[in-house]
Amino acid sequence: MSNSGRRMRENRTGNSQASYNKNKSSKAKENKPKSKKRKVLKVILIIFIVLVVIVAAIAAAGFTYIYSMLGKMDQEEIDLNAISIDNAVADELSDYRNIALFGIDSRSDDYGRGNRSDCIIIASINKKTNEVKLVSVYRDTYLLLTGRNLDKVTHAYSYGGAELAVSTLNANLDLNIEEYVTVNFDAVVDAVDALGGITLSVTSDEVKYINTYIDENNKVTGHNSSHITTAGTYKLDGVQALAYSRIRYTSGGDYKRTERMRTVLEAMLKKAKTLSISQLVNFVNIMLPKISTNISSTEIIGLAPTLMNINISESNGWPEKTQGSMISGVYYGVPVNLEENVKNLHEELFDQTDYTCSETVQNISNQIINKTGIQ
Repeated sequence: MSNSGRRMRENRTGNSQASYNKNKSSKAKENKPKSKKRKVLKVILIIFIVLVVIVAAIAAAGFTYIYSMLGKMDQEEIDLNAISIDNAVADELSDYRNIALFGIDSRSDDYGRGNRSDCIIIASINKKTNEVKLVSVYRDTYLLLTGRNLDKVTHAYSYGGAELAVSTLNANLDLNIEEYVTVNFDAVVDAVDALGGITLSVTSDEVKYINTYIDENNKVTGHNSSHITTAGTYKLDGVQALAYSRIRYTSGGDYKRTERMRTVLEAMLKKAKTLSISQLVNFVNIMLPKISTNISSTEIIGLAPTLMNINISESNGWPEKTQGSMISGVYYGVPVNLEENVKNLHEELFDQTDYTCSETVQNISNQIINKTGIQ
């Protein structure tokens, strides 16, 4: 894509997203007392950090030991016959391994139904080049949940666990996802603390909001982290780092929040590379029990070298163009329109410049238009 074309798309997205964030922020403020448990950050990329650490540990500990460590993860299978992969889509994307990453609102070792996926990321691995691209799917996006009704995509995990969430992504976005990784709410707190903290700069605008989140995080995690009172560069503990990532009301809204999460993750990666083998092993032991996946230990070890080269700056948000809408008293982010957003997604992830959406996506797109009048 040309630079001018990309700028046009960014401008178009920015205008729409600004409206989306403004409406959503207003709605969030109205419901703030009821939504503490839902305010789970986009922390799922911590999975990649764990895998990078595993690579470092393999060199010293050996395959057998690492394999036994990976056994601490929660292994859950999903029915591959029930995840809505279109045959034509599977053929077109045969050179790509797409993995769904979920961050759920559970604060216990429960990864199944009843937990909303407040963070949804698609990790797309080009099997020929080993390039990894990441796309965050906004949790309020109005999509057709497989076998159910139009609803927020975050509810798919709650209604049917990883299987329904994966199936919904495949059907609405023309994807071939067969694998998933899920992590729970407190993973980022424990991860940063296990790393001994990370160094970040906090602006004056961020100081206005960070302490509210620190207080909330302290309450739900049982920690007693201190406030950040002035702008500056700090060594943040896990609660403070999570609070920094959760800030959403400054300029840029959800886009800026995603950028903050990338900043946290980059700092974590940098810090992880400085740890000793014993510290790395301790970090892995803390993190692995917080992960649920249907990827086998052998497959994870095979993926690790690819993930060492991950470029976090490649993370974008989807849908590219949305419009906030109240439907029966509930706020939704409506794709404008689904078919066009899916075409843009395939251009970004798979370089398919003239992509034609499947009949399934076209039908869902028409359903959304007929329901909302937004096209």
